[in-house]
Amino acid sequence: MTDTKINDRRFYKAQQEADFAEQQLSTPQTQSKSYRLAFQDTDFLLREDLRPVRFQLELLKTEMLLDEANIGSMLVIYGSARIPEPEAADAMAAAAEGERAKIIAERMKEKSRFYAEARHLAQLAGKANVTDEEGRRHFVVCSGGGPSIMEAANRGAHDVGAESVGLNIVLPHEQAPNLFVTPRLSFQFHYFALRKMHFLLRARAVAVFPGGFGTFDEFFELLTLIQTGKIKKMPILLFGREFWNRVVNFEELMLEGVISPPDLELFQFVETADEAWNAICDFYKVSH
Repeated sequence: MTDTKINDRRFYKAQQEADFAEQQLSTPQTQSKSYRLAFQDTDFLLREDLRPVRFQLELLKTEMLLDEANIGSMLVIYGSARIPEPEAADAMAAAAEGERAKIIAERMKEKSRFYAEARHLAQLAGKANVTDEEGRRHFVVCSGGGPSIMEAANRGAHDVGAESVGLNIVLPHEQAPNLFVTPRLSFQFHYFALRKMHFLLRARAVAVFPGGFGTFDEFFELLTLIQTGKIKKMPILLFGREFWNRVVNFEELMLEGVISPPDLELFQFVETADEAWNAICDFYKVSH
């Protein structure tokens, strides 16, 4: 008699069924696309009608793997994909020709210090190694997985032997995750909406460095979610008061009546990683 237990599986696992399918005889019928198992049929999954299923898959895959990695919360770091390291900024300024190019190069040089600040902030979070009673890890560094400020964030965690998350996005031009993202926590998204959702599902603090359209999109969506009460307040650290006040007149938005005075308290300006990390620790009453 076989030793069968009452709680044994009744059905084969999907992988086993897929293996069985691979072993079938080759005939015109088994070679037809219609005969492929639905979950192995890429052509079928890429149909327009399957968009809701692809949404669900992008939500589930990252959620499940982050959960399996025991990540309870994340420190999300937004910022430009264009700001260079200080050394590269010096070379850019030296090579600039023409008035506009020189202005841009000089301002890039001014902002290049934020590469070091993003890296240091990630080092602080990684060294803190905050865990709860269930062993779940908190303030795990998460970036968009790309270059510049995003690279600095993942690099800082890597410096201190900590894992970090990279949420990359498929774009028409060639790009790849930066080399400091933890490989098992490197994710690729087709849908911006699902990527942005994963930034915030586990976010317990967000550091926003100078950036362009993408950074503005992520930052203002976060403000809107907190302003409307869709998510609870959390530390939002805006690096570089001079930059932000030059490109966005928050005070005028309030005086125009399109936001309320308390909305200006949803975020705070910081200049250094130490200042930002202290603010996060104070908010959650975590030892510095």
